[in-house]
Amino acid sequence: MRKNEFFKWVLAVLCGLLVWCIVKAIFFIMMIGSLAGSATSSGGSSTLIPKEGILLMDMSSLVITEQTTEAMPSLSLSTSGLGGGTSVAPVGLFDAVRAIHKAAEDPGVKVILLKTDNIASSLANVSEIRKALTDFRKSGKAVVAYGEAYSSGSYYLASVADKIYTTSHHGGNIFMLGLGGRMIFLKDLLDKLGVNYQLIRHGKYKSAGEMYIMNAPSPENMEQNQVMINSMWESVAKETAEARGISVDSLNYFIDNLSINFPEDMIAHNLADEVLSVEGYKEKMAVLAGKDKFKDVKFIPFKDYAAAKVKPNTVAKKKIAVIYASGNIVEEDDPNNISGDRFANIIAKVRADSTVKAVVLRVNSPGGTVLAASKIKEEIDLTRAVKPVVASYGEYAASGGYWISNSCDHIFSGATTLTGSIGCFSAIPEFSKTVKNVAHVNVVPVNSHKHSDMVSLMRPFNEEETRLMQDYVDDIYTRFVNIVAEGRGMTYEAVDEIAQGRVWTGADALKLGLVDELGTLEDAIAYAASLGGDPDVAAWNVTGYPKPLTMMQQIFSQFGAKDPNAEDIVENVLEGTPMEGIAKSLLEWQRSWTKSNGQLMFARLPFEFEVR
Repeated sequence: MRKNEFFKWVLAVLCGLLVWCIVKAIFFIMMIGSLAGSATSSGGSSTLIPKEGILLMDMSSLVITEQTTEAMPSLSLSTSGLGGGTSVAPVGLFDAVRAIHKAAEDPGVKVILLKTDNIASSLANVSEIRKALTDFRKSGKAVVAYGEAYSSGSYYLASVADKIYTTSHHGGNIFMLGLGGRMIFLKDLLDKLGVNYQLIRHGKYKSAGEMYIMNAPSPENMEQNQVMINSMWESVAKETAEARGISVDSLNYFIDNLSINFPEDMIAHNLADEVLSVEGYKEKMAVLAGKDKFKDVKFIPFKDYAAAKVKPNTVAKKKIAVIYASGNIVEEDDPNNISGDRFANIIAKVRADSTVKAVVLRVNSPGGTVLAASKIKEEIDLTRAVKPVVASYGEYAASGGYWISNSCDHIFSGATTLTGSIGCFSAIPEFSKTVKNVAHVNVVPVNSHKHSDMVSLMRPFNEEETRLMQDYVDDIYTRFVNIVAEGRGMTYEAVDEIAQGRVWTGADALKLGLVDELGTLEDAIAYAASLGGDPDVAAWNVTGYPKPLTMMQQIFSQFGAKDPNAEDIVENVLEGTPMEGIAKSLLEWQRSWTKSNGQLMFARLPFEFEVR
């Protein structure tokens, strides 16, 4: 690239970011303006719901998150049961499960209507909601599912229902394709840009840095990915097939042969019970609600129901503290991730609180910096000395996420949770060729010692420096294995054999002794209650930490982010394009680097999976 072309490119990027800043500023003003209206229309903190009706779980507008947070103002949610609303209602997993249990006892709730199109919640959370719905059916009440565009993920949730309905309209795009993952490799692109990554790792399966130095996965990386995918799908397919009275082999055959394309196919393969027109759907809802006409049917939005019915037991004097460790483990004080010092302080305060009799550490993290993880682990161990600490694993509890939690008194994991990844790496880029050959800039170092510019990113490591970094990585790996051996009551050799940076599903981790039990967050809280001296969870004040961000804090957090423009461009402009994966991978490295406060050692998971 010639010099003038390079500066034109830089100017174009800056102009694009300027435009995006203006767009975001306008959006911010509109958002602030809508807050008053949103608060007014909601009637403050109280939520009014129909006394009786159909409890509507519309997953296109409902996201099951780790903790309940305030919804960002948007278009209002439709309560007609026919869709049309676009606002997203985030409900915390434990609150959602408790709301389903309340509904089972509530005479006003006649049935739960499950609409699974455009589901956006994680597979781990969907699995826990599915279990709660299974328990709901034991009350004698029905769960019915309706969908127009089933995917494997949305159908997995729908399969829990007593009856599954689908639309008579073609064009709904029934794409049940199984479980898929993506691995992005940037070496060819980085070579063109002159960027040289210096990857130093311990563990033949520790693949988090491979994307920067290779253009295809190593055999070990491919092996562990395939084993993980197979294990995750085995869990999903088993539950799905059993619910519909078909074999797993049949389900796999239908998917492999692309034979689930139209509503009629779902009926033919016993994947749905009836194809409904719009009028047929209305008639069915009226019957379920015990009404003569559809217009008399009342739909109760699940978010509103949970807000009205699920309240903390503030009267109880004893507490179970649920500490939500969700996101990347970072050194920087970031409210949207697991900041080392901030979480260490939270755990220390929970430990000092005499009303807290037991702790649940809910982990949903792929890992992060070793230093931050070490700070958190130390506080967990100090807390275990005075009160029980139970771990609950969400979508991820890998690498740094496993580091902070493996010594807990009991570990509950989901079957599809990705955990383990006992290993570490250091991936440090250097841009000497980029600066010289692309930007045509000459950088001349001035040092007091021969290694002063070792991490300047302007030159590669020499042999001495590479050896030093390898020593660091090897030392941390040894420490990690020892931590796990001590925490899980295993020998160093036994842990080392299943470590090497390898990632396991929760189902496989149970066989290997890395977790104690397959179970939900609700199971973990119940176990903590029993360790605390009273197995009746209703007798406890279950309190979440840290306190969720308010709507205003969420908005200002977005605008106060160090690099919001780049992330928003990926999400809003590049989403669905071939560049999306590459851009996300580059941003992920940038976030890891900037939020590590210069830390060079990482224990992190590189994978991203989705159910299709």
